[in-house]
Amino acid sequence: MRTWFWTLVLLTAAVLLAVVLRENTGHVLILVNDWRVQVSLALAVVSLLALFVMVYWLIRVSAWLTAIPLRVRGWKTRRQVRRDQELLEQGWTELLEGRYSHAEKDLTKLFGRSKDASRQVLAALSAGRAAHALGEFGRRDHMIALAKEKASDDQSLKEAIATAAADLYLDQGMASQALEELLPLQESGARHIHTLRLLLRAYKQLGRHEQVYMLARTLSRRGALHDSEARQMIEAAAAAHLREKTYSGDWKAFWKNLKSEERTLTEVALAGSAAFEANGLLDDASKALEQSIPLTFDPRLLAAYSRAEPSQVKRRLEHAEAWVQKRPDDPDLLAAIGHLCLVGQIWGQAENYLSRSLSKRVDARVHTLLGSLYDKLNRPKDAAAQWRMATAVSAALPVLASDSFLPVADTADDPGVLHAEGLAYLSESGFPTNWDRHAEADVLAQDRRSMKSDSSAKPSMAGAPDEATILKPGRDPLDDYFDSAPVVGLGEPAPVTTLAPLPEKKS
Repeated sequence: MRTWFWTLVLLTAAVLLAVVLRENTGHVLILVNDWRVQVSLALAVVSLLALFVMVYWLIRVSAWLTAIPLRVRGWKTRRQVRRDQELLEQGWTELLEGRYSHAEKDLTKLFGRSKDASRQVLAALSAGRAAHALGEFGRRDHMIALAKEKASDDQSLKEAIATAAADLYLDQGMASQALEELLPLQESGARHIHTLRLLLRAYKQLGRHEQVYMLARTLSRRGALHDSEARQMIEAAAAAHLREKTYSGDWKAFWKNLKSEERTLTEVALAGSAAFEANGLLDDASKALEQSIPLTFDPRLLAAYSRAEPSQVKRRLEHAEAWVQKRPDDPDLLAAIGHLCLVGQIWGQAENYLSRSLSKRVDARVHTLLGSLYDKLNRPKDAAAQWRMATAVSAALPVLASDSFLPVADTADDPGVLHAEGLAYLSESGFPTNWDRHAEADVLAQDRRSMKSDSSAKPSMAGAPDEATILKPGRDPLDDYFDSAPVVGLGEPAPVTTLAPLPEKKS
């Protein structure tokens, strides 16, 4: 459009000039010393235009000839930039494809060949990332050091190096080194989203929950974290910080700094309630749970609410009974009320609510609470039954088709038990029948005499009865080692070869 416009302007000017020269037939007189030249006006105008064109093109040609060295240098620079870009693209393509060894080789080559500081820094950082992926952390650190050297005083390059290095360190689990790179950026006022994300990762790895909480709030406010992710981070960090500071005194200020919606998060409410209880503020502990329970009715909150001090039972029962009007079939809420009644020694209501909870869902904890209730009411059979059911539920015991009991084993003819000092029989209580201090002294004395008399022979077992006392006439020796009581419901055992009689004792 611009070309057409100027073409139209020149044509218009030429037409106007031709009309003017045709109507004016004047002459132009040129006097130079004794020289006198007279030409027509049209010839003078045409001559001036031709002279202008010649001078213009002469200047253009001269400028073109003098700019040849500059153009050559520019061409070389462009060719170098094009080659650098091609090599950089190739290296990054290999890096993204996972061919890290080739990527590191090409990017290191680019670092040594390029003359531009920015491209050298970019190549060094990319080569460091490839070396990191290969597990060559020494080469990675070397490339990061070269990048810092080439960055000089360029602040933007320094920030790029710091964030890239911190990302690699965090990936390796070196949170302290990452913080060393990121803290100068934070102190200089850098508030980039990526920098804040890296700081959040570093503080999470180091377990610095207060900083995690603050950064999670900041990133959530700026829309850099999804609401659910931010909620989980804030809940975990705030609860952990409250547990850490429960006995140090600063937890109150932290609790006051929390937003109202943050205090109602499950983990935060549990940690806050525990902190209040640990410091003797029972009313505040109850309040912390009462603000959170109606929002979720989380079983963990209800279980914590049911573990009340006797002075808090009345207050908590009032709130729980108000909640149960809206949720009459909630087994966790019914169990919590039953637990509170048990603590408050309201036995009838405790049994009622715990039984209602069991009718909705089988729970080992509720069976245990009922067992404790029956034990306090002096109903041992019912208590034992509830505790057995609690064990069966918690341990996932198999359900038998019918219960059967083994008969009492006959232990009258059981063999003796070999102890460190000899062979002794067991009584019904499970302890040796002939085990006393005098027998022990006799055993030790006899052992010493036996060892002195015959050092090559094995030491005899003092106090050991003869084989005749162990093996009765007409008795299978196998019965002396295994229980012979029959098992009801089992078939006849397979025939077992009778053991050979014991060798006679050498005199």
